[in-house]
Amino acid sequence: QVQLVESGGGLVQPGGSLRLSCAASGSRSGFSAMSWYRQAPGKERELVASITRAGITEYVGSVKGRFTISRDITVNTVYLQMNSLKPEDTAVYYCEADSVVGPQYWGRGTQVTVSS
Repeated sequence: QVQLVESGGGLVQPGGSLRLSCAASGSRSGFSAMSWYRQAPGKERELVASITRAGITEYVGSVKGRFTISRDITVNTVYLQMNSLKPEDTAVYYCEADSVVGPQYWGRGTQVTVSS
């Protein structure tokens, strides 16, 4: 019954910014952590950023200093603020949530394209 819905993707020029949102619904026990993954064509899915319920964040090295993950626990929504975007950031971005009781849930993804 848990559903994750990503939004905010789109086409942006290099150096531009986008803010992704992931709204989670249907959880009865909440989430211990929420993350953003991305997958570019022909490449494996990689973890971009994660945040625990306590607010501890982690980032892949290629986005440090440019991306910021945050979460509004009251509405079970996680955000990814992406600044100084580069063409290599182009990918489908997926939201992932870890249930406090074990299961892992995934959104369907939102396309981010960075191009001139």
